[in-house]
Amino acid sequence: MSTEQPWLIPYVDFHQGARRVLTLRLTTGNGAVASKHRPIVSIDGRQYVVVWGPVHFEVPADRNVHVSVHLEGDIVGQVASLLLGPGEQALAFRYETHYGSGVGSLTPEPVPE
Repeated sequence: MSTEQPWLIPYVDFHQGARRVLTLRLTTGNGAVASKHRPIVSIDGRQYVVVWGPVHFEVPADRNVHVSVHLEGDIVGQVASLLLGPGEQALAFRYETHYGSGVGSLTPEPVPE
């Protein structure tokens, strides 16, 4: 695993197999949401309070990995979740809030270079 990726959050649970980089671009179209709430990313159940913008995680490449993003305020909201299948390639997704519906989304994106 390359350590040249800036601000790479390591996979901290026990895992001895191959790893890859997951990039999440965390966005919101609502400035009030961004100023009041921080996104919380969960990788296999371990939560990380992060900042808006691109965030890079090291994740296992040889097994499934559960990824979810949500905002936490008075209630947990804007939730988006997905299960990554095994694979060696780096992955990238865009997280967006949809404040009116209370649901977030994770959509595939090109992997940043």
